[in-house]
Amino acid sequence: MSYINIISAVGNNRGIAPLFVRDCCIEIPSKLGLTYNQNLKDSRQMANNAVRERFIDEYGTSAIWMGGPVLLGKLANKVIKKLGYNAGVNMSLFKERNNQGIKYNIEKFREKAPEAVKDLEKALLNKNKYQKLQAGKFALTTAIPIVLMGFILPKLNFKLTEKIKEKQGANAGRKTDAINNEVSFKGLASTMANMSNVNKMAVTDGGLTIGRVWTARNRYEQMELGFKNAMMMFLNFVFPIYLAKGLDKLSLKLFKTDVNLDPKLMNDENFLSAIKDNKIKMPSKREDIIDFLDKNPDSNFSKLCEEYCGVKYLKNRVRDPREFVDTKKIFSFSKEIEKFSSEARKSGNIEKYSKLAVKIKSANIAANVGISSFLLAVVLPEVIFLLRKKVTGSDAEPGLLS
Repeated sequence: MSYINIISAVGNNRGIAPLFVRDCCIEIPSKLGLTYNQNLKDSRQMANNAVRERFIDEYGTSAIWMGGPVLLGKLANKVIKKLGYNAGVNMSLFKERNNQGIKYNIEKFREKAPEAVKDLEKALLNKNKYQKLQAGKFALTTAIPIVLMGFILPKLNFKLTEKIKEKQGANAGRKTDAINNEVSFKGLASTMANMSNVNKMAVTDGGLTIGRVWTARNRYEQMELGFKNAMMMFLNFVFPIYLAKGLDKLSLKLFKTDVNLDPKLMNDENFLSAIKDNKIKMPSKREDIIDFLDKNPDSNFSKLCEEYCGVKYLKNRVRDPREFVDTKKIFSFSKEIEKFSSEARKSGNIEKYSKLAVKIKSANIAANVGISSFLLAVVLPEVIFLLRKKVTGSDAEPGLLS
């Protein structure tokens, strides 16, 4: 993978890559060091126990958190396929619109994409069953990670600590009551099946917080875990998006350079050539987007939408009727292309403008990851340590206090 592709992936705050970099490569190693030093103020034994628990907890949770929804989603799709359905039929199509919807697409693509239409017809004919299958898929891809991360992993981790502390001659630690409560998913909206993996991770994060607070060994550990997980959700899923927007706006003011597009696109020679030759034709209105994509499948803009906006085409370059077209996202994307193209031409040297834009965008992405990671890995733990000392009067992990 090239440098630009890596920067592009890390800069996509709606993808998994920035979460992986912040979580596994920066935040957890830093937390382990801070945890050891903080608990060392109590004793070396306390520090070793705290770091072991934190290592298992953090990396075990990250593995389930990032890989769980993806792997379970693939498993669910195989089950749905065995039952005779194509899980790729987007649930948003059940709501009919002026230019797309499951019935609309069946009629429009009956001759152009007969196999895809069969999938649509099967889903429409068995609408309730298909919606239940998709709702079940959502439940599977979120409930299992929540149970594993929020309930099973901490229980096993605590049991391990109890056994080790027994060998160390320390108190066995407080026992926790068995959990007999069942998680209910009644009333789960089937439309949630269209959530991205990152959105599912956000949902599992919420479930993780509930699970961790529930399984905490005492009320001080409950308070600390509740605060920590709530702040982590904010710093992982909300703050980076707004920080990225702020940095890009600041760059426009300081350097007179528009950097809102993906760095991979701004570095694309074909894209720059199309700008220079004014060959990027785009629909002027949002309501014309679908018609444009269908009539111009091989146009520069359609191919860009395919790569950056989730538009899918079949092998014969007919748009996949099973997929929902997010015209709002595409129209916003077209405006960003328009703005970048205009500014690049005004500069008098499109290539030079592009190189500067890529450098600035790369710096913004690095700054975003650095600032977010610093808040997660250094500031948040220090705030927790201060609150812990103030509330419990001890530097040790609340759950390890006998």
